[in-house]
Amino acid sequence: MKILENFVSGTNDILWSYLLIILLIGLGLYFTFRTKFVQFRMIGEMFRLLGEGASGDKKGVSSFQAFCISTASRVGTGNLAGVAIAITAGGPGAVFWMWLIALIGSASAFIESTLAQIYKVKDGDTYRGGPAYYMEKALNARWMGITFAVLISLTFGLAFNSVQANTITSAFSESFGIEKWIIALVLAIVTAVIIFGGIKRIAKVSEVIVPIMAGAYVIVALIVIIMHIPELPGVLALIFESAFNDLRQLAGGALGAAMMNGIKRGLFSNEAGMGSAPNAGATAEVSHPVKQGLIQAFGVFVDTLVICSSTAFIVLFSGLYTSNESDGIILTQNALEASVGSWAGIFLTFIVLLFAFSSIVGNYYYGESNIGFINDRKIWLNIYRVLVVGMVVFGSLASLNFVWSLADLLMGLMAIINLIAIALLGKIAFAALADYQKQKKSGKNPVFHVNNIKGLKNVECWGNPADQTNQSKNS
Repeated sequence: MKILENFVSGTNDILWSYLLIILLIGLGLYFTFRTKFVQFRMIGEMFRLLGEGASGDKKGVSSFQAFCISTASRVGTGNLAGVAIAITAGGPGAVFWMWLIALIGSASAFIESTLAQIYKVKDGDTYRGGPAYYMEKALNARWMGITFAVLISLTFGLAFNSVQANTITSAFSESFGIEKWIIALVLAIVTAVIIFGGIKRIAKVSEVIVPIMAGAYVIVALIVIIMHIPELPGVLALIFESAFNDLRQLAGGALGAAMMNGIKRGLFSNEAGMGSAPNAGATAEVSHPVKQGLIQAFGVFVDTLVICSSTAFIVLFSGLYTSNESDGIILTQNALEASVGSWAGIFLTFIVLLFAFSSIVGNYYYGESNIGFINDRKIWLNIYRVLVVGMVVFGSLASLNFVWSLADLLMGLMAIINLIAIALLGKIAFAALADYQKQKKSGKNPVFHVNNIKGLKNVECWGNPADQTNQSKNS
């Protein structure tokens, strides 16, 4: 087992240090230029669409609910622990590189979620889709879709969920002295009730949890910033000075610690280009695929520029980033307590619960969507649900170092497959964006039809004019 663990860890270093980072940054820059910086010039439209998606009564999943599902999965304990460790390992400059990766990666998030919307399929009165679906329909490569579907189901639904469950039980056991098996049992029951209820129940739970957890954490972070407002210019200067020291190292042929840790944390956290969030984006009922592409791109900003930055400022203002503490949650907890008092430990325990549990729910759905792609017989989905609940129990009680390393490796492979697909299919998303902008300029609420893009094939949900009329009324 130790030999296998060392192999997995070594493979992770190769994937993340070289090939995957090059692909993610390279394609992010390519999509940024080809879309004429869509993530910046259409930021106002993102806000407008997010508000539009939160209103109205839809039979299926609203665009706001789809946004919450993807945010639930994106925003996990890595936003608390991972950011703190990135700063202690790489210095304050890691924050700058984390920001930069989010700004670049949001273009990739736009492309993959737009494609997921175009190639989504009906699932009762809702939809499902994602990379596996556009690999099969647009690239005629079902084998590629199957490979991706297996990887994401194992990575998110099983491995990552066991890690999130482990974080919850550890936090509550440490703070309140509750036996881990009791926490595991409660967690398993609540998880089962939600996931056996299907996508609508998942959407409703995410719609409630995500704004509460994100809002509460950001408010506390803002309080910390206000308390340290005289120190803010110095902290910002520290971030940029450390980052540009890395640039000088890069000019000398060395990749700096801040750069590497910031890039890794940004990529791991916002998941842009990795093929996970499009599974949630495909569920939304919108009148044009670009609408959800923009909303999902906005999700990258929320994850990194808002949530991760909140942790970064809490840690930097405390001065504890120079400590040798290796547990990121404990480091963040100590940093928060240093600013606002001992009550922060209890507060952070409940924030960990919300962050981790929302990730369990969101991660599960990614697996559900892809199990349906592999085989749509109900028995296979129910078996998968039982396995997810079982992994929640296992993760609550076991040591998971190997599971975490294996999940990182599988996620790297999953991301590479998706990046190849969106590189090949990017022109379809570019055409959809051009169509959206053309309709907006003419004063219309953009409505998509398969004929809007010349030569588009194997599209199931955008061919009936009546469907587009109904979607336009709802979005």
